[in-house]
Amino acid sequence: MTLDHDRQELAREYAHIRHRLLIIDLVIGGAYLLSWLVFDWSLKLSTSLQKISTDEWFLVAGFAAFFGGVYYLITLPLSLYESYFLPHRFQLSNQSLKSWIGDQVKGLVIGGTIGLIILEIIYALLRAAPDTWWLWAGGFLLIFNVIIANIAPILIFPLFFKFIPLGEDHADLIERLTTLAENAGAHVQGVYKFDMSRRTKAANAALTGLGNTRRIILGDTLLNEFNIDEIETVLAHELGHHVNRDIPIGIFVEATITLVGLYLASLTMQWGVTVFEFSSIADVASMLLFGLVLAFYGLLTMPVINSFSRWRERKADEYAVLITGKNEAFASALARLANQNLADANPEPWIEYLLYSHPSINRRIKMALSASSES
Repeated sequence: MTLDHDRQELAREYAHIRHRLLIIDLVIGGAYLLSWLVFDWSLKLSTSLQKISTDEWFLVAGFAAFFGGVYYLITLPLSLYESYFLPHRFQLSNQSLKSWIGDQVKGLVIGGTIGLIILEIIYALLRAAPDTWWLWAGGFLLIFNVIIANIAPILIFPLFFKFIPLGEDHADLIERLTTLAENAGAHVQGVYKFDMSRRTKAANAALTGLGNTRRIILGDTLLNEFNIDEIETVLAHELGHHVNRDIPIGIFVEATITLVGLYLASLTMQWGVTVFEFSSIADVASMLLFGLVLAFYGLLTMPVINSFSRWRERKADEYAVLITGKNEAFASALARLANQNLADANPEPWIEYLLYSHPSINRRIKMALSASSES
């Protein structure tokens, strides 16, 4: 399998459109946040909510619901175009509009609930420890993220996809993948397929969960379009992250970056008490500054995080080639993924640096073909 020239032409066009949409989304988000700052909408909303109730938990929930709800509605047309109409235009999606709306509702409920829990805890810490809340919040987020990673495969993912254990017709594949996992020291609870084809033509595989929820999941699109050697190398890449301890390393790096962001948010919110006359750092009106700082900080750190991610992905690629010895199968799998998922295999270097969490497909294929299986 080699890269398809016509598919790559489409992939570049698709990528360029998505990049423009990203810029539009950033402009809308920045304008939305700055509007709240310039027009004092934060203080006005906080005052209006206090007329209903002065309960601190209610104020956080009410502010977050209005602030986030308005932004969701403003960006809904862009989201509809980007995640529904655009994939259909490029023949990447199988999803019906009804199914897309259902996913949006489920995502809103789940994301809104998780986000509200996090905000409520953070503001409780702001009230209890205004000087050191960011330290406690960093620790809380670290534990919370580990819990979510553990329960997601059994509680969240099944809300969007149907997972079925692979049957006897895939006995050889099951044996290969479980053997790979055992050799990597990753004890999995089973090998499952999930119905990606109900939504997309793209293919994917993953090693999900932690501890007793860890399992191998394969998209039915991967099973249908890839041969057994290609699937083995794709899964070997995922196991490379386990062998290289990317999960604990990633958690540590993410926690460190998050902690710095929370500290910067703390400084900014303290400044806001004086400049914008918030009643305290725990005033719900300060949520605007909290969001503004973290959004800007996330934008600045994105290239650094992506560079770190590409480094770890390269190491996982090297492990996949080394452990399987199937250089050509891995290169073929990468080319097939690029063709099927409509991924631009050779983006401009600055685009790759800023936006790509993985090395470009071309780089990965060249590494696979040039690597020695005996090294």
